[in-house]
Amino acid sequence: MGTQTKLHSLDAMDPGNVRPSVLHALPYLAPVAVLPLLAVAAAQGGWWIAGPLIFSALMEPLDSLSGPEERNMEPSGMPTRRLVFYDITLWVWVVGWPITLMFVLWQALAVGHLAAWESILVSVALGYAATVVLVASHELLHGSSAWQRWIAEILLCSIGCAPYATDHIFVHHPNVATPQDPASARKGESFWRYFPRSLSGNLVAGWRVASVRLSRRGQPVWHLSNPYWRYLAGTAAWYVLAWWMAGAWGLLIFLIVNVIALLTLRLGDYIEHYGLQRIWLPRCRFERIQLHHSWNAVGRLSNWLYYNTQRHSDHHTRPARLWPLLQNHARDLAPRFPGTYSKMFGLAMTPRRWFETMDPMVDQWRAKFYPEIHDWSVYESAAFAARPKAFEDISEIFQLSPRLRAWIESDPGLLDNLQRREFTDIELPKDFGLEPEVEAIARKGLVRLYWTHEFGVDEMKEEIEEAAIPEVRAMVELVREWTNGKVFQICVHTMRGNLSPAAASSALSNVAEASIASVMMAVYKASSLHYGVGGGGLAMILGDPATKNATPGSRLKVLFIHDGSFSAKQEALCRRFGKELRALLRGNLLFAPVHKRDEAWMCRSLDSFGEYCKQALPNELWEMAFARCIFCWGDSGVAERFGKSLNAFLDQEDIRNALRMADRQESLHAGIYPTENPTNELCQLGYVTALLRVALLIEARDGECLDPAGVFRIAGSRGWLSAETAERLAEAAELQHSLRNCIRILLDDNSFDVESAMASVRDAVARCCDMENYEVLAADICKVSSQVAQDLDELRASALGSSIASQP
Repeated sequence: MGTQTKLHSLDAMDPGNVRPSVLHALPYLAPVAVLPLLAVAAAQGGWWIAGPLIFSALMEPLDSLSGPEERNMEPSGMPTRRLVFYDITLWVWVVGWPITLMFVLWQALAVGHLAAWESILVSVALGYAATVVLVASHELLHGSSAWQRWIAEILLCSIGCAPYATDHIFVHHPNVATPQDPASARKGESFWRYFPRSLSGNLVAGWRVASVRLSRRGQPVWHLSNPYWRYLAGTAAWYVLAWWMAGAWGLLIFLIVNVIALLTLRLGDYIEHYGLQRIWLPRCRFERIQLHHSWNAVGRLSNWLYYNTQRHSDHHTRPARLWPLLQNHARDLAPRFPGTYSKMFGLAMTPRRWFETMDPMVDQWRAKFYPEIHDWSVYESAAFAARPKAFEDISEIFQLSPRLRAWIESDPGLLDNLQRREFTDIELPKDFGLEPEVEAIARKGLVRLYWTHEFGVDEMKEEIEEAAIPEVRAMVELVREWTNGKVFQICVHTMRGNLSPAAASSALSNVAEASIASVMMAVYKASSLHYGVGGGGLAMILGDPATKNATPGSRLKVLFIHDGSFSAKQEALCRRFGKELRALLRGNLLFAPVHKRDEAWMCRSLDSFGEYCKQALPNELWEMAFARCIFCWGDSGVAERFGKSLNAFLDQEDIRNALRMADRQESLHAGIYPTENPTNELCQLGYVTALLRVALLIEARDGECLDPAGVFRIAGSRGWLSAETAERLAEAAELQHSLRNCIRILLDDNSFDVESAMASVRDAVARCCDMENYEVLAADICKVSSQVAQDLDELRASALGSSIASQP
C-alpha cells in the first residue's frame, strides 16, 4: 500500500520508446482481417469456411513467433488527436462487425445454400470472432461519452453479453481480486466450476447495482430506465431476426455464437485475476487495487488482436487510460503469464495443466508481495467468499476451532449471528480501558450471566413463540435456524473463553429443550385444531441434554408417555411428534442426524411403562433415571403420576443393582493427552462419578448430583470420603468434564490429535480449562492423573468399594 505512489510513478518502463504514428497503428487492423474471411466463408461455403477457423487457430503459434512487445508510449500529456489513427483501427471493427454478422446470418440461414454442418462451423467461427467484439466493446464502455457506451451495449447485445456493460464497470472494477467480484477466480477453482458461478454471480450483482442506482433516483427497479430492459430488448431483437430467417434452426445457430462468446468472455476474466487477492485491512476494507493484482502478457500479436488488453494491471490501476497508452510493467511490479493470452486460454480449458502451471506461480506471488502472510486458508475459504466483512471472526475461528471452521465453511450465514445485538451487547471489545485481568473477568461475567441466568428455557421459548409460524413444517425450519444460531453463538463464546465448557453445555441443553418443546407445541396445536387429541401425556428427553451436558453432535432420544385414553389418537400424535423432530434434526448443529433404523423416540402408555422398564437394558435404565420432562399436553396430572411411578420403580433393589452395572465410563480421546500411552485414571474417574450419581439418585432428585464435581463434594459432606479426597476428586472430575466438553464443542473428537493440531488450537483447549496454555494443561493432566490414582485406592476402600470392584 505504501508503494502505491511509487508503483504509479513507474508507469512507463522506458517512456518514449514508441511514438504514435500511422505505421505503428496499422498492425492493430489485424483483427479486421477475419471479417472478410467470415463473409466469404458464409457466401461460398465448403473449404472457404476453413479461412476464419484457421485464422483463429494460428493465433497462438503466430503470437509466439511474433515475439514480445514491451515498449510503451509516454502516457502523460499525450493529446488525443495524436491517437486518431488508433481510434480508426477500433472503429473499423465496430462498424464492420454488425454488417458482417447480418450478412453471415443471412447467408447461413435465409439463403439456405449451406449444409447444416457448414452453418454450424460458420457459427463457431462467428463465436471466435466475437472475442474481438468483446474487446472493442470494453474499450467503448470505458469511454468518456454516453454515446460510446450506448454503442458498446449494441455490440454486446449482438453476441448475447449485454449485462457485461453493467457488471464490468460497477462490479468488476471496484471489487476486482476480492470475493465480492464474481469475475475474479479463486486459487484451485477450475474454469468449469468458475464459469457457472461467475455467470450467475455477475447477473445477480449487476442487477443489484442497477436496482440501487434506480433507488437513489427514487425509481423502482421495474422502471424503464433500468438498463437491463435495454439489454433484454437488444438481445431479443437479434434472436427475433434469427427466428425470422430460419425459425428454430436460426435460434440454435445464433445461440452457438452467444455461448462461444460467453465462454470467451469468462475465459478472459478467469485467467486475468486467477488466484490474486487483495488483502483485508484492519480499517474494515480491502486494500486499493495495485499493479500486482492482475496477470499480464507481452505477446506482440496479442497486443494487436486484443488492443493491449494483456496490459491488464495498468488498465485496472488507470481504468480511464486510453488503450494505446496502456503501459507494460516490469515483472517485479506486475505478475506475468508464462505464455501468450492464446496459450493461457488453451491451458485454462484443461484444469490439471492449468493448476500445474499457475498454482506454483500464485504461491510465488503470495510470497513476494505478502511475505507476512503464511496461512492463506482464510482468503481461500467459502466463508470469506460469502462474508468478507467477517474476516476477523473467520480468521479467529480458523485458528482456534476445527469444528466451527467446518460449520462456517458449510454455512457462512452462521457468521451473521455474531452481528446480532444479543451477541454484540455482551461481547465486550478488547482493550476497553480496564486492567487486563479485570477486563477478562468483566467479559466472562457478562456472557456467563446472560447464558446461565438471564436467558433460560422459558425465555428461549418466548423468543421462538414471538416468531411463530402457523404452518408446522415452516415452524420446524424456523426453530432449526434459531437453534443453529444459538449453538454457534455459544460455541464461539466458549472458543473465546467467555463461557466455561460446563456453562456452555448447560446453555446448549437449554437450547435443546426449548427447540424440541417449541416444535412439539406447534405439532400439538395443529393436531388439536384439525383432528382433536383427548387425554394427556408428556415427553421425556434422555441422554446428555437431560443431564444438562449437551454438546454438538449429541444424540436426541425422547420418550413419549400418554395416559392410555384415546390410545389411537395419542399414538398418532406421538408419530407426528417424531416426524417433525426428525425434520428438526436435518442440518441441526446440536444434534446428530437420526437414521431410520435408530429408535430416537418411543411411545408408551403409563400402564405399560413398568413392563418396558423391566425389559430395558442397564444403559437404558440409566438414561431413564435421569430423564427430564420437557413438554406436557392435555391432562396435567399425567406428569405427577409418571413421576411417582418412576420413583417407585427406581426404589427397587434389583433396578438399582442394574443401574450400577450400566457401563457409564466417560472416555477422553487419547489425542488430548501429552504422552503416547495416556494413563486411564481420568477415564476411570468418569465411571466412579456415575456410581456416585446412582447412590445419590433417590436422595437428590432435584438434579444437584448431576454436576460431576458436585457428586464428590456431596459424597464428602456425607462422610463417604474424606473432605480432602472429595475436593481433589471434585477438581479432577471438573477437569475431566471440561476436557470432554471442550473437545466436543471446539474440535472433531473423532480425528483430533494433539501432535498434529496447531498450537493455537491446543492453547484454545487449555484456555477453556482455565489454563494459560497447553503446556500448563498437559502438566496439570499428568499431575491430576497421578493424584487420582491414589485417591481411587482410598475410594475403593470406602463404602462404595464393592460397587467399584464390580465395574465391567
